[in-house]
Formats: sequence, C-alpha cells, structure tokens
Amino acid sequence: MPHLNLESFHPLTFPTHCGEVEFLFQANYKNRDEGALIATRYKGKEFFLVYKNNGIKKLLKSDKVTRPSPNFLLKHALLAYAECSGSPILDSNVDNAPENAHLKTYDALKSIQFFADNFPKEREVRIEVGFGSARHLLHQALANPDVLFIGLEIHKPSIEQALKQIVIQNITNIMILDYDARLFLEFVPSNIVGKIYVHFPVPWDKKPHRRVISEAFLKESERVLRVGGTLELRTDSENYYRFALETFSSPRQSRFEVRKNQEIAIVSKYEDRWKKQEKNIYDVTFTCDTESPEPDMIGNFTFSEGKIGAHAVDRLSKETYKREWGFMHVERTFSVGEKGSMIRLAMGSFDRPESTYVLIENGTARYYPSLPVRSSANLNAHILLDELIHG
Repeated sequence: MPHLNLESFHPLTFPTHCGEVEFLFQANYKNRDEGALIATRYKGKEFFLVYKNNGIKKLLKSDKVTRPSPNFLLKHALLAYAECSGSPILDSNVDNAPENAHLKTYDALKSIQFFADNFPKEREVRIEVGFGSARHLLHQALANPDVLFIGLEIHKPSIEQALKQIVIQNITNIMILDYDARLFLEFVPSNIVGKIYVHFPVPWDKKPHRRVISEAFLKESERVLRVGGTLELRTDSENYYRFALETFSSPRQSRFEVRKNQEIAIVSKYEDRWKKQEKNIYDVTFTCDTESPEPDMIGNFTFSEGKIGAHAVDRLSKETYKREWGFMHVERTFSVGEKGSMIRLAMGSFDRPESTYVLIENGTARYYPSLPVRSSANLNAHILLDELIHG
C-alpha cells in the first residue's frame, strides 16, 4: 500500500488546496498524539489519508475504508500533503510518476452509488467476481459485445491493469467496481443476469465465513439470475469444491453440475501453473430455474431532525449491538475541530459487514464521504444508530 514515512508531521489550515488536491478537514483520534484522518478530495473522489504517530517516524497512508481507485489518486494526494504541509519525507514507496496515459480516462470505473441510483438493465448483464488479471473478463467482453460485463475486484493493481487494457483495446461493454461482491448483489435487479463467474476465489480455509460462496450469496445469485442463468465456480481447492457442493445443495430445489479438469477458452497464468503441477481444477455450475420478485427495501439513510447533543457520541457503547437482522459496532471515535465529532462504524449483517463513517457537526449527522450500501441490514443499523444518537 502506498505510504510515506515523515520526519515530522505538520498539520494544515483547513480547508486548503495544493494544486488539484483539496484537503477539507482533519479528524483526530480521541488521543490526539495517536494520529488523525485527513479528508481529501481529488479528481472528484473523496477519501481519507491516515496519519499515525509511530514514534520516530510519522506514517502517512491511505484509509482502508475509503481508499480510492485508481492508485495514482492516492499517491498524488500523499505527496501533495507532504509538500503543502512542509512535512519532510524520510522514506516512501510512492513514486512521483505522472498519471498513466491509459488511465486519464477511466470511465469504466464506477462507484457503488452509480449502480444504486440507476442500475443499467437495457441488456443482459454478466458479473465476474474477483477478476484478477482480467484475462477472462476482457476475453468474454470482446466475444460478447452485446452483453454488459461488470467486473468486481478489490485488489488495486488488478483494477488499474484492467482499466488500462479497456482503454488500449477500446472495450465499451465493461464496468469495473472496487467493491465486495457479497454486498453488491443486493443492488442488482431481479432476473437480469445471465452469468456470474467466480473463478479461483481465495479458499479461506481457516476463515470460511469470508468465502464469497455462501448460502446467502447463493440466494442473492438465484434472485438476480434470469431463468437459465448460471453461477459458475471454478477452483483448484479441494476444500472449496466440497464446500460449494454442500452449499449448492442447500436450496429446496436446485440444479447444478460438476466438471473436472475441463478446458475453457481463456485461462489465467495461475491456472497454467497449476496445470503444470497437475492439480485438479473443479467447475461447479448452479443453474437458476425460477423467476424472483424484486426485493422490497423501505427507508433511507437520512438522520432525524432535532439537534444532536454534544455528548451523543460518548453515549454510544463500545459493545456490539446485536439484533436479529445483524449488528452495529462503534469501532473508533474522532474529534473534528472545536465542537465536531466523527465515528467509524461496522454495521450490517454478520457475514457481510460494512465499515462507514458518520460526521457530526453543528448538531446534525451525515454519512461521510458516501452513504452505506442500501441493504436491509444496513437500513436497520441506521435506524438503531439514529435512535441512539438522538437519545
């Protein structure tokens, strides 16, 4: 992850500009010596830089929750802060290379809000979860120009490589999203997806709850797939293969097939390596046989009217609030300026949690820099939070 080690950390006067980069405000950890978050805006993206006091070295890096894509946005913001604040750099892994010519236009990269506001449904949609090198995604998009492909990936270098190839090859039917696939499916309209590809996901043998494939994921996949649509798992993991067999057998009615060591049109460099090692490759394909109604989610992420008291954040328990729909947990609290505050929340369902920030200024609260995913569990967590901070 890009970062700078500073000889000393010098705060800015907010808000301020440094070239194209804007620094909006600073949120300090309750123990101010520990560090701070710096709200940053660059090329239309808002995110936090993180300052951590590590003794002799002062670390400046990205916040994991709001980290932007492509990666050059973060690199330029880090260097801009050091330059504008006069904070000397001891060492770093950040280069000052200009923006890649093939990333000057990254129209294919979308935000989750884009899909939440107006999901594209004029044509068949296919989704690839964790596209890695993007070989398969690019091949499928070129072979099926009338289909819209949505590629989900959280590995930043893989996203940048895919975006470069989309520009170089002038591909217009791919959208890229840096997001957790387990959460994304709730935004997809019912009966619109032709195929969902899950090729060589991380096995997570020691943490199986983190696997993409689960009963909840299968249920959402079945809802978004059109009749005859398929969810395709391809894996070299014997454990994941057997886990998928059990999961795909869970619905009252289900139809799936299993294939072993089948050739496909395009493979990743890792699959080439595994074949040379004579590892088995398993395909488990679930086929949707039923139409599904649209999900009914009522509510929004607006906070109630009425001034929020100065000690509202202090009233929030550090314990986890557990309910039948999921949970809410205050991970961190921050001070903003003289009277403002901010909290970082983990919220939502137990198997698909989301982290987000809530900024409280002048007695009013709002999510920052963006709203949570509009899932039923998150909406319930918001209602609980609203009740708690209004006392």
